[in-house]
Amino acid sequence: MNVTEMIAEVVVARNLETTGHEIVKSIHPHPTMSEAIMEAAADAYGEVIHM
Repeated sequence: MNVTEMIAEVVVARNLETTGHEIVKSIHPHPTMSEAIMEAAADAYGEVIHM
């Protein structure tokens, strides 16, 4: 698995003090593991785009 890609996404978001909404609204290439972080943030706001 490419867990390092997911960790990098979260580390950058934390360092920039990004909100969940900002993560959802940022561009994520498809299909990638970092997109899973965006999907999780979207799910937290009831905005899941892929099922």
